[in-house]
Amino acid sequence: MDDDLARLAALHGVATAYQPAADVTVPVPRATVAAVLGMLGVCTDTPEDVGAGLAAAERKARERLLPRTLVWWEGEPPPTELAALPAGTRIRLEPEESEAVVEWVVGPDGEPAGLPFGVHRIVVTPPDGEVGGATLIVAPERAPAAPERAHGVLVQLYSLLSERSWGMGDLGDLAELARWAGRTHGAGFIQVNPLHAAVPGTPTDPSPYRPSSRRFPDPVHLRIEDVPEYALCPQREALAGLAARGAQLRRAVLEKGELIDRDAVWELKRAALELLYAVPRTAEREAAYRSFCSEQGVPLDVHAAWCAGHAGEDPKERADFHRWLVWLTDAQLAGAQRVARESGMAVGIVHDLAVGVHPQGADRFGAHWYAGHMTVGAPPDAFNARGQDWGLPPWRPDRLAETRYAPFRSLLRSVFRYAGALRIDHVMGLFRLWWIPEGTPPAEGTYVSYDGEAMLAVLVLEAHRAGALVIGEDLGTVEPRVRRALARRGVLGTSVLWFERDWDGGGKPLAPQDWRAECLATVTTHDLPPTAAKLAGSHVELRDRLGLLARPVEQERAEDAADTAEWLELLRGLGLDTTDEEAAVRALYAFLLRTPARLVGVWLPDAVGDRRPQNLPGTWDQYPNWRLPVADADGRPLTLEELAASPRANALLRALRKGA
Repeated sequence: MDDDLARLAALHGVATAYQPAADVTVPVPRATVAAVLGMLGVCTDTPEDVGAGLAAAERKARERLLPRTLVWWEGEPPPTELAALPAGTRIRLEPEESEAVVEWVVGPDGEPAGLPFGVHRIVVTPPDGEVGGATLIVAPERAPAAPERAHGVLVQLYSLLSERSWGMGDLGDLAELARWAGRTHGAGFIQVNPLHAAVPGTPTDPSPYRPSSRRFPDPVHLRIEDVPEYALCPQREALAGLAARGAQLRRAVLEKGELIDRDAVWELKRAALELLYAVPRTAEREAAYRSFCSEQGVPLDVHAAWCAGHAGEDPKERADFHRWLVWLTDAQLAGAQRVARESGMAVGIVHDLAVGVHPQGADRFGAHWYAGHMTVGAPPDAFNARGQDWGLPPWRPDRLAETRYAPFRSLLRSVFRYAGALRIDHVMGLFRLWWIPEGTPPAEGTYVSYDGEAMLAVLVLEAHRAGALVIGEDLGTVEPRVRRALARRGVLGTSVLWFERDWDGGGKPLAPQDWRAECLATVTTHDLPPTAAKLAGSHVELRDRLGLLARPVEQERAEDAADTAEWLELLRGLGLDTTDEEAAVRALYAFLLRTPARLVGVWLPDAVGDRRPQNLPGTWDQYPNWRLPVADADGRPLTLEELAASPRANALLRALRKGA
């Protein structure tokens, strides 16, 4: 690749090569670089186009008095670019909110004190009269701090059915789980899967990580009987009939081994909600609804119109119904968090923020800050030799800066409304994402950089305003600078036991005292085998049956068994009991309590010996991803009530409480 194109790409944050390992550099195809630059409005068809684009970009960089965005962290010196302005330069800060304008002059005594937190606009006027402007993000030094130590539960909400569920877990079940875990076992948090709005349709994409909207929640999670209008609805017989059909769906999953059918659940709940929507709201409820709609503004209107149109309805007539659904769901989400805190949880509900949205989803509708004809994914690695394409359109970094990060700010504010903490899936995406041009294999994508400091400052700012923790999912290859930046700003990491090895010292399992403290530590996740399956090696057999192994099964089996044996040996060396499967599971979680990790999470299926993964990466219809209920060691689905009464689950959680 010629030097001019490489320089032009660098000025726009587009990588022309990347390093999957310290001693390996992989060049990016020229066609990929050209396609990404073209999406950013930079023509590279001819050498003359490249030269002209480079000259224009360099001239623009020289002429700007300041970068487009600056960050001023609380308690730290002003941004270097501000401090470097000539003495006598006048700076005018126009606050994000209604605070008064702040003005000062650059000089020995000119630095202002106590600037308000927020995303502000500044205008600078040097002595020569030239005027420039920038966005200034004034952010707290760190996100809110985690407790010194708290243990909690990780669960996919749809998988946790109670005796009141209509075929899948709902927000009433989440509140009840929080009540039991908090009061009985002193748990400090419950982490759930993304509860974002899905793309309507039959069949609906079951993955919670490819939603229609990340800003607004999905009403399929509503507990119908907890909607206040339920008690006032005159259509009692119709509601009873729908509830009875919901019970049939529940029994089909729990007693007949059928898969969770989200579409069937939503069909029943939608019918019930239509009946409740017709019930006149009390004056107090109506005022609360109108206040919510006013607060959410145009984005809610757009979302509701999209939902109506996607359902084949007239948005003018039906958008209000869909606004109302968002309001109901928001209220029940807030109610679950309230129950969690009232049950003694230090954190409460940890919500999960997906990497992106469906390319035809509501958030994409009419939004100019997404890159067209591009998706995000991951480059090739040891687990995916061809790379990954997640099918999610990326945000354009230039458009985010132009809007002063308004899409990101509004997204965070919406989710933080009802969260005790927020998990950021693929948190490295704040700094860079792997873009894949349409029609290009995932392995031939490239990294596009974002203003990571600005994105991080917005995240810390909104977390501070909400009083919520931030947990970054930072598994896999992470640039050291990224991990340092996240830790410095109080963003917790994620440490999964099976991945924690002393890679710089021989690759042995990492001793507990050597783990990082600022993290959520767990044994496994929704994308990995449950711990009972890992201990038994049954996950290797599953992948072999589905044709997912890239090597002979004997080799995979032996390597996996050796990995497990090394961990069990370490546990026994620490005096932990591994004599049977249940004891070994308890020992693994007891090991986590010996690390300095601030948060220790139990994958809820581990508490009852479930062997089935909730998601098997690399599969679509070969495996029932995101559609399995929590089950016991024999594969028998369990209700929430049965789980709460399970001797095995109670023994594990009691041990965690005692050890914490």
